[in-house]
Parts: sequence; C-alpha cells; structure tokens
Amino acid sequence: MPAQNLITAIDILLEPDATMLRHAQANNARLLKVFPKGFELDEAHRPHITLVQRFVRTEQLNQVYSAAEVLVDANVTRMQLEAFKYYYTPGPGVGVAGIVARPTPALLRVQQELIAAVAPFTVETGPIDAFTAPHGDPNYDALLIGYVSTFVPKQTGENFSPHVSTGVAPRYYLDKMLAEPFDAFTFSPAGAAVYQLGPFGTAAKKLKEWKLNP
Repeated sequence: MPAQNLITAIDILLEPDATMLRHAQANNARLLKVFPKGFELDEAHRPHITLVQRFVRTEQLNQVYSAAEVLVDANVTRMQLEAFKYYYTPGPGVGVAGIVARPTPALLRVQQELIAAVAPFTVETGPIDAFTAPHGDPNYDALLIGYVSTFVPKQTGENFSPHVSTGVAPRYYLDKMLAEPFDAFTFSPAGAAVYQLGPFGTAAKKLKEWKLNP
C-alpha cells in the first residue's frame, strides 16, 4: 500500500459458497458477452456479499481487523440465505448488476455489530486514491466515493440489500434481464474477509481473511 494513501476504502464481506459462485459466474459470462469492457469475476474481482463499506485510516487497518473479528463467532457459515432476484446499481449509461438475497435477522445483527466495532477507525469520506484504481471516468469515481461515504446508513439496517455483484452492462440490457423470471436458490456464506475496494466497488485486494467455524 503506497505510503501516501492515508485513507483506505474497505469492504468487510462474506464470501459465498459454491452454489452462489456458480450462479454468479454464469451471469458474469452473460454480461461480458454484451459488455466486454466490464469486469470478469477473478482474484481481483471476488464474488462477495458486502456487510460494511467504509473509509478508514490506513495506519489503523490492524485495529480494524481486530475489531471485525466479531465475524469469527457469528456462525455465519450456518446461515441459509435465499437468492431471489437480479438487480443493478445505475451509472452513466451502464449499471453494476448482481444477485440479491433476502436479509435475515441474523445477518442484520452481524452487520450492526460490525458497524459499531469499526466505527472508531472510520472517516467520513476519502479520495479515489483510497481505492486500488480509478475508473478513468470522473463521474464513476464520484459515484463510487459517494456510495462508500454514505454506505452507513443508506445501505445498512432496514435499507440493507445483501447481494453478489456479477458484472457491468448497458442499462437497457439490464432492464430486460430484470424483467426475466428468476429461479430462486439457497446458499450459505463460506468465509469472511476484508478487501480494499476497486473500480465498480469490486473486492479487488484481499487485506485480511478469517477461518470461520463450520
């Protein structure tokens, strides 16, 4: 991490099991066919369920990791989550698509515990240098910074929509995709980690991971 980056944009997340990975990869392949400039799900774009996105002080990352260890005892691998629809977050001409799961009381409780645990190390906002890379489009950079800055409270609690991002495509195509029937399926979290966020809000650089109780 470059020394001049005093702020890091992080994602404290759950990594999904093989069932969700299979569905996410299939949707990603579909989206890349219509928009090759999107991202491929790989080591720099890990499928994940965001619990908390925040800007934190880089020098306090180790304290953030310690605080986030509330995940270790939360039995998240025993959660059964239902994926029930596609969604997308709109941007300039395109959208970031994904698969949405229904929030559960247990998942919401873990999220609130995380928010409280890492709060002492957060800052209100940060520059695009807090991410692994910019988009090459100032409009998208600004959207991403705004999204992370307001993730708490706008995307948490009663507003929480747990999802796995699957790719990028033109909005007209995504509107058609959302209108299609969706075959619901169940899956479980398989791991937990902290990543530095990259372009389009991807989990781009793994900073910390935990072995969770089965």
